[in-house]
Amino acid sequence: MKSQFSRRDFLKLGGLTLGGLAFSPFLPGLTDFDDGFVVRIATDQMPVRSDPKDESRIYQTWYRDDLVHVYEEVKAEEPKHNPVWYRVWGGYLHRGRLHRVKTIYQTPVSSIPEGKRLLTESTVPYTTPYRFTKARGWEALTPPIYYGSVHWVDGVTEGPKMADYTGAWYRIYDELDSNVPYYVPAIHLRVLPASYFEPITPEVPYDDKLIEVNLTTQTLVAYEYGKSVFQTNISSGIRGGGLGGEKGISTTTPNGKFTVLDKVPAKHMGYSYFSIGKGGDVTTDESGYVLPGIPWSTFFTPVGHAFHGTYWHENFGQEMSHGCINMRTNEANWIFRWVQPDHSPDAVSNHRGRGTKVEIHY
Repeated sequence: MKSQFSRRDFLKLGGLTLGGLAFSPFLPGLTDFDDGFVVRIATDQMPVRSDPKDESRIYQTWYRDDLVHVYEEVKAEEPKHNPVWYRVWGGYLHRGRLHRVKTIYQTPVSSIPEGKRLLTESTVPYTTPYRFTKARGWEALTPPIYYGSVHWVDGVTEGPKMADYTGAWYRIYDELDSNVPYYVPAIHLRVLPASYFEPITPEVPYDDKLIEVNLTTQTLVAYEYGKSVFQTNISSGIRGGGLGGEKGISTTTPNGKFTVLDKVPAKHMGYSYFSIGKGGDVTTDESGYVLPGIPWSTFFTPVGHAFHGTYWHENFGQEMSHGCINMRTNEANWIFRWVQPDHSPDAVSNHRGRGTKVEIHY
């Protein structure tokens, strides 16, 4: 297995990258795809209702990872916190458990210097990661890598032999188990520019920045010198819930005064991460709460509570999480860049420093 392509290899493979993709398993259900407005079903199943309200008749049901074309966005009366429904074939889907996606193919980099990593973002609805072992050869892993998730890549290489894809693959570095890398088609990941790391108002003194989260209203406000500079709605932890397990932990978001402890651009989270302080396994089923590539995590408790981007729901304003503060990914990136300590663009995790103050209350 080659660890790096020569320029001749790269040009040859690049020319073949898009060949034979019309019926490719790497483009799930997208043979006649219009990416103007498509959503992925991000829960086990979603009913299509005849009208944009929960009491209306169910016309049909879509299932996890089905891709559905949206014809119109409709604002209804319910639910109050998120009254948006999407008109689809046969009726309406509420957007709460949907994931808006696109399909944008990328031109891979030809090589990555030894010892370096690039931060990337998935730009297809989902893609299947593969792992290679001497005992089993190439094998597909679950869950998929979803649109908008972020991942470190540290190599450009060959992957499994596929009739439908002959291009380059990226080797993904997973901070939870760097000894067992996995691979995805390079055309599915976009290398993020340095601007995603650029600090926002770094000249403002430590004592003059504050994040306030109101768990009752499900809102977040960022302050500089006591004045609001950013505000949005969020999804905090489900009050009274619990993951159980060996050292069961509540899904309630803690309230009190905290400081930012650490910032991690691409985090692999899962059930075991929160219950015993370790990360999940990419081979575990997603229903067991394993989420690789969570974007722009800003941790404020030592047990793993964080502000972070979200690619599995659009239900902000409602308690949804296992204790973290779910945010839209672009807003999580803003918080990541705005808070202290600063973060080095090539660091998987920054050194802990004097972090921005966080106040959470009801």
